Amino acid sequence: MTTLTERVLKLRALADLIPHSLLALLARAAIAAIFWRAAATKLANFDLTIALFQDEYLRNLPFLPAAPMAYLATGVEIAMPALIVTGLMTRLAALPLLGMTLFIQLFVYPTSWPDHLIWATLLGFLLARGAGLVSIDALLTRYFDRAGTAASAHA
Repeated sequence: MTTLTERVLKLRALADLIPHSLLALLARAAIAAIFWRAAATKLANFDLTIALFQDEYLRNLPFLPAAPMAYLATGVEIAMPALIVTGLMTRLAALPLLGMTLFIQLFVYPTSWPDHLIWATLLGFLLARGAGLVSIDALLTRYFDRAGTAASAHA
């Protein structure tokens, strides 16, 4: 009969077999979907989006102009998830979304902290660990590593 400690150690060893690349791919897809949906909502009625920025999102920050901020937020919500989901410049692309998450948490919806904590966790994971092997980042790393190795061999 196995002890509880042995069972826990076996489960831990099993969990250690989950590849980082799988978790990173799932995190990339999840965070991209969240921000793409937000962008799609904004694009569906941009006049309403500007009004929301003016009357709700930037209500406590009247010195920020609503229309330019709406365009900026929408652009970020389209471009950064596209980079993240393809795994291109993933760590760099996570930064503006993390900043946007913090802004939303602090100034717009402070009571929605459980959602924002999940977003920040996904983005923090990608920032800390990268996109994984199933990404353009990994392809570029392998290419430049080989090119660097070949160049140093000829030197």
